[in-house]
Amino acid sequence: MTTGTSGGVWTYALELSRALGHRGVAVTLATMGAPLTSARWAEVRGVPGLSVEQSTWSFEGPGSTWEDLEAAGEWLLELEERLQPDAVHLNGYCHGALPWRRPPLVVAHECPLSWWEAVKGEPAVEADVRYRWEVTRGLRAAGHVVVPTAVMREDLVRHYGPLGPASVIPHARRHEDFPPAQVREPFILATGRLWDEARNLEVLETVAPRLNWPVFVAGELQHPAGGEVRARYVRPLGRLPRRELAGYMGRASLFVMPARYEPFGPAVLEAALAGCALVLGDIPSLREVWEGAAVFVPPDDTDMLAGALRRLVAEPVLCSRMSTLARTRALEFSPDRMASAYLGLYADLDRVSGVASPAQPQLARAT
Repeated sequence: MTTGTSGGVWTYALELSRALGHRGVAVTLATMGAPLTSARWAEVRGVPGLSVEQSTWSFEGPGSTWEDLEAAGEWLLELEERLQPDAVHLNGYCHGALPWRRPPLVVAHECPLSWWEAVKGEPAVEADVRYRWEVTRGLRAAGHVVVPTAVMREDLVRHYGPLGPASVIPHARRHEDFPPAQVREPFILATGRLWDEARNLEVLETVAPRLNWPVFVAGELQHPAGGEVRARYVRPLGRLPRRELAGYMGRASLFVMPARYEPFGPAVLEAALAGCALVLGDIPSLREVWEGAAVFVPPDDTDMLAGALRRLVAEPVLCSRMSTLARTRALEFSPDRMASAYLGLYADLDRVSGVASPAQPQLARAT
């Protein structure tokens, strides 16, 4: 399984690896990007059956180069030859077209062209013709494509053309990692970088002075262009260790994310597991996951956002009800259910590969 060493893809890969490990399935993570930190290694050691192969090639994304992606592809094929895995699970697009011995599973985590449309409000700019071509090749060569929402599947088809076999498998998190506090506290929590146009947290600077509760924002403060981001009305917490962030989520009464673009919303899932009532940007992907369990507002309508937050602050019974609805929905997205869905796909790909696999009966039993 390929992964970067930070961000949402790492969290997803670790969560799935843990759930698979509890089913007796060994996973090798092929990491790209920065070397694992001591904290990351500690996470790895807590996952049964998990091993790591590290590289320093860039993981597919805005910071990667074609030279890195090509070199990483050669390294991945060498790993496949050496490890002889029963399934190849790629958390990126471009390596899907490599000459694998078995058809790979390609998991879509984000779509830069959809991001541009949602954030900029205009058709996606063809800044990199090669990127679109390589993504298209990877998707069409995949034995199976997995997306976290049906909305994202539609986006991929719209930008890259028809897909082959594809399934929706939502992300998941362990509820034990996000315990609700006995008593909710009177504050509103958001997570992410204040300059992130997709997460759209800058609107909270306009809304915060109109609320009776403080708005805390947990996330990186160092801007990539240099300097530390400062806020006047929201209260930045900086980047918090995972356990400390879970503590804030467990105590917060409300979680707000007025996103313009979000393929699934892992942070929303974590906050919901911790018992927060949810106020979210009214976009199709978040509607798909949280319809009936969250309050939705147009991402850039600060009046509606302020009104929704003020109402939940003023009506504790409503806030408590929305908290219960959110947590009930969040508990549906269990790692065990996610692992079952992936094991079924691994077994299907194993059967159609034409390559003898001693693990096929094990994969079939695990499903």
